[in-house]
Amino acid sequence: MSSGMNKYCETLELNKILNLLSKKTSCDDSKKLVKKITPLTDLKAVNNLLKETSDAHMLIARFGAPNFSGLNNMQTAIKKATSGGTLTTIELLKIADNIHVFNFVQNFKEQFETINTVLDAQFSGVISNKYLENRIKTCIISEDEIADEASSELLAIRRKINRISDSIREQLEKMIRSSNIQKYLQENIITVKSERFVLPVRTEFRKEIPGLVHETSASGATLFIEPASVVDLNNEIKILRQKEKNEIEKILKSLSIEVADFAENLLNSYAICVNLDVIFAKALLAYDMKAVLPKVNNRGKIILKKARHPLVESQKVVPTNISLGESFDSLIITGPNTGGKTVLLKTVGLFVLMTMCGLMIPASEKSEISIFDHVLADIGDEQSIEQSLSTFSSHIINIVEILSVANKNSLVLLDELGAGTDPVEGAALAIAIVETLKEKGCRIISTTHYAELKEYALVSDGVENASCEFDVKTLKPTYNLLMGIPGSSNAFAIAKRLGVPYFVIKKAQKLVNGETKDFENVLKQLELTRKNLEEERLNLQKMKQQLVSDLNFVEKEKEILKKRKQDELNKTKSKAENILYSAKIMAEELIEEIKNIKKLKLNNDDSVRKLNYELNRIDEIIDPVEAPKNSNYKLPRKLKLGDEVLIFDIDKKGTVLEISSDEKLITVQAGIIKTRVPIDNIRLLSEKKSQNKSHISGVVKASKRNKLIPVTREIDVRGKTALEATLELDKFIDNAVLSKVNTLTIIHGKGSGVLRSEIAKYLKKHPNVKTFRLGTFGEGESGVTIVDLK
Repeated sequence: MSSGMNKYCETLELNKILNLLSKKTSCDDSKKLVKKITPLTDLKAVNNLLKETSDAHMLIARFGAPNFSGLNNMQTAIKKATSGGTLTTIELLKIADNIHVFNFVQNFKEQFETINTVLDAQFSGVISNKYLENRIKTCIISEDEIADEASSELLAIRRKINRISDSIREQLEKMIRSSNIQKYLQENIITVKSERFVLPVRTEFRKEIPGLVHETSASGATLFIEPASVVDLNNEIKILRQKEKNEIEKILKSLSIEVADFAENLLNSYAICVNLDVIFAKALLAYDMKAVLPKVNNRGKIILKKARHPLVESQKVVPTNISLGESFDSLIITGPNTGGKTVLLKTVGLFVLMTMCGLMIPASEKSEISIFDHVLADIGDEQSIEQSLSTFSSHIINIVEILSVANKNSLVLLDELGAGTDPVEGAALAIAIVETLKEKGCRIISTTHYAELKEYALVSDGVENASCEFDVKTLKPTYNLLMGIPGSSNAFAIAKRLGVPYFVIKKAQKLVNGETKDFENVLKQLELTRKNLEEERLNLQKMKQQLVSDLNFVEKEKEILKKRKQDELNKTKSKAENILYSAKIMAEELIEEIKNIKKLKLNNDDSVRKLNYELNRIDEIIDPVEAPKNSNYKLPRKLKLGDEVLIFDIDKKGTVLEISSDEKLITVQAGIIKTRVPIDNIRLLSEKKSQNKSHISGVVKASKRNKLIPVTREIDVRGKTALEATLELDKFIDNAVLSKVNTLTIIHGKGSGVLRSEIAKYLKKHPNVKTFRLGTFGEGESGVTIVDLK
């Protein structure tokens, strides 16, 4: 952008934005760099600047802002050091402060080593130098004090000075404590004059204390005398002071040489930190403005969503939507005074300039900005945010300059175009100016009160109307921009609301020509239609929100019902499991009864077989197993009466008793049960295979039904009820008998003795128990019962 554009930047108040940016920086050189910022016209360069700001914005969000306070210009000091000069303590401390910032920046970079940003190269260019920083700060305590540890020689000199000073003080203190001397002193104190220890002596007793007079008090009543006895010691201190000064000079010289050795790295790191300070200041300003990164193009396309002028107070600013450069390249904005037209013009121009400077803009996401070779503005001073009136002549001078500079890559902003002169001529001139700028290919936004410009926008290609909404009822602007709709002047309505007599307004309306009146009426009708449509849109939006809310409610209720259903299923399943468990317990008790019958040889074989069959049926019902998958089995021959077969789905052997006429069903004798079975569920067996199958099946069912627990010599029934304990003992003793275990230990605990008593009653009746007793010392005493089996 040419240097002549500076005045347009000022018109659009870019300088005020840069002033806000300057306040976010940490050093004078950063502020100077901000003042040198100018809008760039190269798309790639602008995108690079914006990427720097965006990455800094992201880093601040994740890690906070780096601290650049402490940066100060050290170019003169480093030049002095490289020329062989000796730096002062102040210059050295400032260099140490800069190095401290460099170290901090390096530490900040370490936080995001795994994150790639466009700032990485700059961060990597900052050289940390903890050695030099520590060296300077170890030697220099403050601007006026060098540390004793700066060198061994300096430490030795200062120790001598302190030792001699103590000796002088000791001698002088003896003198002021002496009654013979005290009467000659103005005060009983030791003081220092010209770096020598002296005593304050009354003038009239000058000859009573031999020594050198160094000073006289302002009143002349006191002489500061260095007694002769300490003159030599004071001389010795003076010599040591000179040595101290020479040694300090050597220390500062040594530090200056080291600074010179690192001069290039120090200057480069400083320049990078100043630039980073400005970049992070841009990001901090973006946070203050709640700004976003716009999409950038160089095609003249501008789309701003909820744009807010950054210099208008946040409580007063009204977000605006505006577009340009898509279906039209010229926008004519109309509306009453104080309706926000000028602020809107400045917002568009300022956002373009801010983007071209690498600044984020206070708008919503998906906003888009174009960069231009020229951003040209003629803003009416009477509508300026802060300035005073202008004249028609000044407007024309500005427009002449704009016409001479503008090209196809220009954005032209014209406020109250053609105002300040005869309305007819002014309107014609305004249309001609817009036409000329359009022919040059410019993007144009112009504000006006002229109806002729509104009509021109309606009938011209590439030109669009817009208006700043005004509420006639409240006589206040809403600051809402209505794209595609020309605005009405509302002069008569406003006058009527403010109390102008009706007959005056009627006369004025008669003086307006017919075409203008018709056009204003059309605008009013359009505005009324727009408001009705807007109300309908809002109502539809509310209905949509209500429907969404109702839908969400239904979905939530559906989820609740689904959860209730699942809960009920879980409860039913739990009850079923309890029933099945109880059935299994009952079945196992029946099995034990059968065993007892067999042991006592009181069983009837038919009864036992029948009972076993019923138990197997119960077992299959309460503990079902997955049925074997049927295969494409075919009988090797037709079945005959008496054939041994296998009922496939229940794995049962049987004998064929009867075959149906259609050979689809057969009657099978399976144990004591006769059943009709589909023929495709039958497998033909040889006698040998049948016996093996029957044997295997019996073993599986027995193990499945009995569910023997591993046999041990000890069982713990503490915490169980008497019923639970006796059921477990019954199985435990049976397993022990089968495993030929003779002695068992039952752990029931001492407690109240109820469980122990119930177990004793149970053991007395058990046919396999020979004897039982309580445990002795070492066995668990009354907490256990020892059982001997038969």
